[in-house]
Amino acid sequence: MKAKLILFILSAALVAANCTSKKTHGEEVTYTANGVTMKGYIAYDPAIQGKRPGVIVVHEWWGNDAYSRKRADMLASLGYTALAVDMYGEGKRASNPDEAGKLAGEVKKNIELSKTRFDAAMDFLKSQATVDASKIAAIGYCFGGGVALNNARLGADLKAVVSFHGDLTPAKAAEKGKVKARLLVAQGGADGFVPEKDVEAIKKEMADAGADLTVTVYPGATHVFTNPAADEYAKQFKMPIAYNPDADKKSWEEMKGFLAAGLK
Repeated sequence: MKAKLILFILSAALVAANCTSKKTHGEEVTYTANGVTMKGYIAYDPAIQGKRPGVIVVHEWWGNDAYSRKRADMLASLGYTALAVDMYGEGKRASNPDEAGKLAGEVKKNIELSKTRFDAAMDFLKSQATVDASKIAAIGYCFGGGVALNNARLGADLKAVVSFHGDLTPAKAAEKGKVKARLLVAQGGADGFVPEKDVEAIKKEMADAGADLTVTVYPGATHVFTNPAADEYAKQFKMPIAYNPDADKKSWEEMKGFLAAGLK
């Protein structure tokens, strides 16, 4: 099973590489957080003159893999400089749900660790010659959506945050006036990991905090609805997840408008 998964991940990486726009440039980068080497991937369009907004891309619980890099490339093709970040350190990646749960759990249960690693990534992105440091956003998937939302709750210097099928439970509830970013939450209506009560809870939380929150629920979409690899993961690990191309396309289009408005 593990051998099949490795082959699948390698194939996904090749597909992502072939789908990268020839106009964009992507490269592996390293930065540090509390002395730990973090392994990221940065992408941008070198044909664009001057500085442009930067977008942090936070990975699923598998780690910073081909999927998060693909999304960074897609953002670069839209005119942003995008950094696919490493929240686990040393570029760690999981090969099964048990490993993924342990890696994600270490970050989720330690809010200071999450903040330190997120801030280090944001500082690195802001330091890039192609980036307007006053216009930074973040997007995240599953675990990464939760990371982005939790750092927005803590008052991170972000203009916009988009969570795709993310963990909506707060590490620390948002305080009145603390959230600087406009928030967009894209959830599947049939997500077995994020129940409707969590969606309603974040609506109330952000209303109480005075935050600007938009929630879009895609009927019939399950957890991980944006990732084409979801179907393979479902088969390999008996997980109730599935790719939904319609919800994927619509949520990406909504994100495009949301970021354009937030980072103008």
